[in-house]
Amino acid sequence: MAVPGFENYPLAPDDHEWKGAEADKRVRSWAGADNGPNAKYRDAHLWYDENKPYNFTSYKLLICDVIDGKLRAVPRGIMAVANVVMGGRGGVDIPPGDVDRVRDHLAMYYKKMNETPPWEDD
Repeated sequence: MAVPGFENYPLAPDDHEWKGAEADKRVRSWAGADNGPNAKYRDAHLWYDENKPYNFTSYKLLICDVIDGKLRAVPRGIMAVANVVMGGRGGVDIPPGDVDRVRDHLAMYYKKMNETPPWEDD
């Protein structure tokens, strides 16, 4: 199981709509991953099953979309993933040891958004 390295993508505008399934289609096309996942596709996600890297279903926690031909981290996508990591919408099935690393990535994006990650709210 694996958490890709932090990519520090530029942020999309705050009001950019988040529709994960549509974003996934655009990311696949942008990455040239129409026939199977590749490194560019992987890096748009916060987690993947490294034992099955050739399955699209191995990639979870997408936070990026393609906007004007460039990959951007989408604030609403980041917030949606944070909610799932905290157990919302049924949670996410990843190894417990990877959850902290995913949260670290999310926290870096929250900092870029001048926000506090929800798990740090008092």
